Amino acid sequence: MPSKAKHQINVLQSVVTSTLSAWRGTSVVKASKQPKKRLQLYDMEGCPYCRRVREALTALGLDAEIYPCPKRGKRFRPQAARQGGKRQVPLLVDPNTSTRLYESADIVDYLFKTYADRATPFAYTKGLLAPVLGGVGSLVSGMRGTTARKANHPKKLLELWSFESSPYSRLVRERLTELELAYVLHNIGKEQFADMGPAVRRVLPGPYKPRAGGRREKLLAEHGRVQVPYLEDPNTGTKLYESADIIDYLERQYAQKTLSL
Repeated sequence: MPSKAKHQINVLQSVVTSTLSAWRGTSVVKASKQPKKRLQLYDMEGCPYCRRVREALTALGLDAEIYPCPKRGKRFRPQAARQGGKRQVPLLVDPNTSTRLYESADIVDYLFKTYADRATPFAYTKGLLAPVLGGVGSLVSGMRGTTARKANHPKKLLELWSFESSPYSRLVRERLTELELAYVLHNIGKEQFADMGPAVRRVLPGPYKPRAGGRREKLLAEHGRVQVPYLEDPNTGTKLYESADIIDYLERQYAQKTLSL
C-alpha cells in the first residue's frame, strides 16, 4: 500500500481512538502554572491507562518529560523500575514534591489536586467503561506505540508540541514510543471556541487570534503559527510540522534498519 494512503488510514484509526475516549485531552480545563522542575512520565503511548494521564496533562496545560517504556523496551524500563520499584506504567515522578505514583486514577487525582487545587472533573474520573473503551481504542489503532523497535538514541530530548486527542499528534507519539525516543511534551490544548477545528480551517472565519495570555498566543509569537504536531530536534536543528513529515524524519534519523535476507 502506498505510504500516503497508509498514513491516512492510520489517521482515521486515530480519530476513532479519540472518539472512543470522548475527545478528552482536547481542551484546557484549568491552565496551571508550570512547576519549577518538569514532571516526568514513564509512559507507553498505546496503553489506555497512560492515555488517561496524558489527557489530564492536556486539561491542565502541563508539560512533562516523556520516557517511553514500550514492551521489550530496554532503554527506560529499567530506569522506571529503579525510580518506582516495579516495572509498571504509567509512573509519574514529580521532583517538585518528591512524589512517585503508579495507577492512572491516582495520578490524575494528584495532578488536579496539586496543580489545579480542585477535585478531578467528572469527565476525567475513571468510570466503569473508560478502561474498556480505552482498550478498544488501542486495538483500533493497531496497538501502535506499544512495542519497541531498534533505534539510535540522541543525547538531547526531542521536543513535541501536541495535545492528547489530536489524531495527527498521536501518530507521532506512537513512533517516538516505538523508537524509545525521550521527549519534552508541550501541551497546548484548545483554550477557546476559536481554537476549534484544524489549523488550516478553524470554525470561526477571519484571522486566527489566540486567547490573550494563553500558551497558544506564546506559540504563535515564537513560531508564527499554531499547529500540532510540531517537532523540534535540538540534536540536528530540525523543526517540522505535519505528522507524515515528522514520522519520515524519525525513521530516517533514528530507526535502525533491519536487513532482509
